[in-house]
Amino acid sequence: MRLEQLQAFLAIVEAGNFQQAAQKCGVSQSTISRQVQSLETALGTSLFHRHGNAKLTLGGDRFLPHAKKICQVWAIAEQELQELQTGKQTELCVAGIPSACAYQLPPILQAFSKDYPHVQLRVTTLGSDRALKVLKDGLIDIAIVMNSPYLATSAEMVVEPLYEEIIQLLLPAKHPLTKKERLTWKDLHHCPQVVFKDGYGLQRLVQEQFNRQGLHLNSALELNSLDAFRGVVKQGSLVALLPETFLAELSHDRDLVVRSLHDPCLTREIVLVTTSDRIQIPPIQHFCKLATAIIKNYRANYHDSSAPKN
Repeated sequence: MRLEQLQAFLAIVEAGNFQQAAQKCGVSQSTISRQVQSLETALGTSLFHRHGNAKLTLGGDRFLPHAKKICQVWAIAEQELQELQTGKQTELCVAGIPSACAYQLPPILQAFSKDYPHVQLRVTTLGSDRALKVLKDGLIDIAIVMNSPYLATSAEMVVEPLYEEIIQLLLPAKHPLTKKERLTWKDLHHCPQVVFKDGYGLQRLVQEQFNRQGLHLNSALELNSLDAFRGVVKQGSLVALLPETFLAELSHDRDLVVRSLHDPCLTREIVLVTTSDRIQIPPIQHFCKLATAIIKNYRANYHDSSAPKN
């Protein structure tokens, strides 16, 4: 059964005869007759009485509402796809890691809302692994996550680098390690830490670094909120390895100390990820371009302001 067969059937019902239906459809009468005959063969029943006007048989009468419904559903589907391709998208769903949602996304969301005021933005904070999973499952349109080797092997993923940031150490002000001039990874061997929960890219990155150094990562507590990290470390017994984006605002907190780690300096790359089909949709494409431009500008200003002055 094909759509044009259903359309031919409905055209004959509306016109009352084959000739006028053919004219309305812009085809020959023989063509529309063949379409109906093929439809009848597929259904296994006659749809019209063939003498006089095209009067529906009992089977044709029963089939009529179903044919109308199928064609209506098809028309709605066509319209929705056309609107999608022309940018008439009702919502855009984004998932991002905590630091990106807190510090990088707000200006992007504001700019996008001005350009696409009729698109409802939905933002969810997730770990990198979970964000990529829901993107692959089609539940979101864009993920802002930590880069991983998995992304390079997935053909359907479109990956746009956004920025790199240093992983630094957050300590309570009275912690013994604050007295050392230069901190290395060996200083954290067996040191009790608060870490991100499993499934967060930063947790995996830190664990891999400890493994490479032949050191033990003492995970005393797991969290998934940046504000919770700050509160726990302030209690005075635990330290945490966190991104510089978050730690920059804690420089004036007298109860906390931010220190860099050496040998080596650990960094992570943050990327924007969508899929090859979604990037063709105008609102999604525009969001991706905005994110790249705004974050690039932000990072340039950030490094200029943090650079030492002569």
